[in-house]
Amino acid sequence: MMHDEIQLFEGGIAYDDRGSVSFVNDFDFISSGIKRFYQVKNVANNVVRAFHGHEKETKYVFVPQGCVKIICSKMDNRQLTGLPTTYILHSAKPSILKIPAGYANGFKALEDNTTIIFFSSSSLEESKGDDFRFAWDFFGKEIWNTKNR
Repeated sequence: MMHDEIQLFEGGIAYDDRGSVSFVNDFDFISSGIKRFYQVKNVANNVVRAFHGHEKETKYVFVPQGCVKIICSKMDNRQLTGLPTTYILHSAKPSILKIPAGYANGFKALEDNTTIIFFSSSSLEESKGDDFRFAWDFFGKEIWNTKNR
C-alpha cells in the first residue's frame, strides 16, 4: 500500500495591544477534504489513548490549549509496520499535524487542561468501517515517558 507522508503545518501567534491571534495560514481546509471534527480532553495527564489507525481516513490534529505527545506509525494490511515517530504539539506554537490514511496514532496530554481537536476526512459512518485498534504499549510502555532535560 502506498502511503502519503505525515506533514506538519506550522503557524504562529500575532500579538498587539488587544491580545493575540493564533493561526496556521498554510493549512487549506477545502483541499484537505475535512468532513467532521471532534474535540478530546483527557481526565488526567497519565491517560494514553493509543493506538488507533485507519487505512482510508486522514486526520489533522490541532491543539488550541496545552501540550500533547503524539506517536504515529505506518500500517500495512491492518498491522503496524513502521517505526514510531513522535511529535509534540503545543498551543504556544500553533501547528496542525496531518496523519494520512495508512497510519495509526496515539496521544498523551503533557499539560493539565489540554484540548485536542481532530479534523477527519471521513464521516463517522465511514470511519467506523475503517477502524483498527492496537495496544497502547505496542512499542513498549517507555515510549510514553517524558524525558527531563
